[in-house]
Amino acid sequence: MINSVRNTVLSVLNKNNYGYLSPSDFNLFAKQAQLDLFQDYFYQYNYQVMKENTRQSGTGYADIKKGLEEVIDLFSVTNDLTHIADNRFSAPSITTTGDDYYLILKVLCYDASVPPRVFKGEAEKVHQSKITMLNNSMLTAPSELFPAYTLDGDTITVLPSTFDAPTEVECNYIRYPKDPKWTYVSLTNGEPTFDQSAADFQDFELSIEDEVTLVLKILQYAGVSIREAEVYGFANSEETQDIAEEK
Repeated sequence: MINSVRNTVLSVLNKNNYGYLSPSDFNLFAKQAQLDLFQDYFYQYNYQVMKENTRQSGTGYADIKKGLEEVIDLFSVTNDLTHIADNRFSAPSITTTGDDYYLILKVLCYDASVPPRVFKGEAEKVHQSKITMLNNSMLTAPSELFPAYTLDGDTITVLPSTFDAPTEVECNYIRYPKDPKWTYVSLTNGEPTFDQSAADFQDFELSIEDEVTLVLKILQYAGVSIREAEVYGFANSEETQDIAEEK
């Protein structure tokens, strides 16, 4: 999809000689456009939930909420957390799990003292301001069957402290999409040639139905970059119309 998006963007820019968009600039704009759309999924999902609660949403093919759930689920990942020391574990990141997390859904605890490991329970997230009171209470203190966790920066602390070994804590989370990268090899008639066989090639991870919106968002960034108000205005008006139609 990324080559199709780039060709469309260049076609719009070159029609009136607005300027040339280099591969490096395109990749930067593509990354930001994808992040914009990715984060917009969650706002759209929240909007559809509110419509459903007020009985204004559709069913079957008109069930937009279900479609958004399926798209967001594509970014759902479950990985063991890297053990740091004691009952502390590293939050999902590029260096630990291979990708950064956008939203932690579940923290799952296991007893791995004797293989195969045994599932103990899903840890409840507790804010730092409440964990001390919770941990000191005889009634609400975390247990192996009802564990809890706190998030402090990039560190997840699991309670009780008996969860203190590798493979004992697993995390289900929504990851960020991978940065798109349009790769090329040589120049043909002054133009770079698309090469999707490159080791660092990365296509967009969004749904094909978002191709038009990606084009419009990249055109907005390109319009600002080349200081061409007409390009930005065209892309912005088209995007505004698309948003209005979705509602």
